[in-house]
Amino acid sequence: MGKSTLFNRIAGHRLAIVEDLPGTTRDRLYADAEWTAVPFTLVDTGGIDLTSDTEAGVGPDPLSTASRQFRREIVEQAKIAIAEADAVIFLVDAREGVTGGDEDVADVLRRSQKPVILAANKADNQARRLAAVEFYELGLGEPFPISAIHGAGVGDLLDAVLENLPVTPEDEDDDDTLKLAIIGRPNVGKSSLLNALLGQERAIVSDIAGTTRDAIDTRLMWEGEEVVLIDTAGVRRRGRVEQGIEKYSVMRAMRAIQRSDVVLLVIDAVQGVTAQDAHVASYALDELKGIMVVVNKWDLVEKDTHTMHEFTQRVRSELKFMDFAPLLFISALTRQRVQKVIPIARHVQEERNVRIPTSDVNRIVQDAVVRHRQPSKTGRQLRFYYATQAKVAPPTFVFFVNDAELVHFTYQRFLENQIRAFHPFEGTPIKMIFRNRNEE
Repeated sequence: MGKSTLFNRIAGHRLAIVEDLPGTTRDRLYADAEWTAVPFTLVDTGGIDLTSDTEAGVGPDPLSTASRQFRREIVEQAKIAIAEADAVIFLVDAREGVTGGDEDVADVLRRSQKPVILAANKADNQARRLAAVEFYELGLGEPFPISAIHGAGVGDLLDAVLENLPVTPEDEDDDDTLKLAIIGRPNVGKSSLLNALLGQERAIVSDIAGTTRDAIDTRLMWEGEEVVLIDTAGVRRRGRVEQGIEKYSVMRAMRAIQRSDVVLLVIDAVQGVTAQDAHVASYALDELKGIMVVVNKWDLVEKDTHTMHEFTQRVRSELKFMDFAPLLFISALTRQRVQKVIPIARHVQEERNVRIPTSDVNRIVQDAVVRHRQPSKTGRQLRFYYATQAKVAPPTFVFFVNDAELVHFTYQRFLENQIRAFHPFEGTPIKMIFRNRNEE
């Protein structure tokens, strides 16, 4: 059919596996894309095959049960994608014409009441473009003849897509309200923390993992200032996300992180830090968001005078890639130290907006080079000419050097440590850009 080919065309990258076999794409694949300066998230899905087993050619094959289950999973994921989408591109085959399967899918889409843009793919010549009008009979409006592989007609298709997307408020990016995303593995107490911060039961709290499937925004006033709390579904380790609803919960959690200023990474004090916690944290760091670690269920841990110190050391060891993140031990159930969560998150946001004067940045670099010059392995020595902090939120430093390819990641880490020694930038990742001197 060409869904993955069209996905790759729009995303601008070869992200989806493209094979000339139906059913190649089983899982949904996501990518951020842009058209005429309008960003959106693109989702590739498996096809919706509503034919019977006999029609599908399964018949008495001993693998028919597995095949049926495989097809059901693909259909379920596609239906979830439709339910979550703002608009749907329905791709049909201009070479085959209208099929019974097209009519079945069209019926599903009409019932969804979502905007549908009909794209007739493989319209590679004038005859097929003219023949695409037969898809009017599906009752989904004007068909757009396109060639996903060559890109013909894709621009007109995307124009129609944008016309059906919701309008983003112009002042959304200008909103300086502190936005906190509560993330973590399933069943670590994210909804309980939300309820404790609100002082009332606003989210369903259950011991069953995965209760929260949506990202829920809640506004509250904290010491006279408005704060937005974004509760998300639990995020499992990459590669271990179950099919169906949970996979879409991960997508919503990713959107919540993107929309946030500071991420509250909730971990379970009883279970301790796990590999999954590190993976969840990596999502936030990839987005260069402020982050703090909230150790929940501290009331369930047997303690002595050394317990908190020892646990802190374990957390720092397991999450050593984010040793700049503040750490807070709480109990959402008893509300122990919950009142400290938002003040610390505010401090992290303040750190994200700190700017170091250029003169100080250059002095930091000069002192760093005197203290430790990067060893030369190619016969060429790395030289620094100029450095400055170009942006805040996140703090972004630009270094002009003789050859950016000479910068080793260990030396980059060393420079980051020197910057943090001057100012800690507590709770916020630092972005470092190295450019050749002749680059702007």
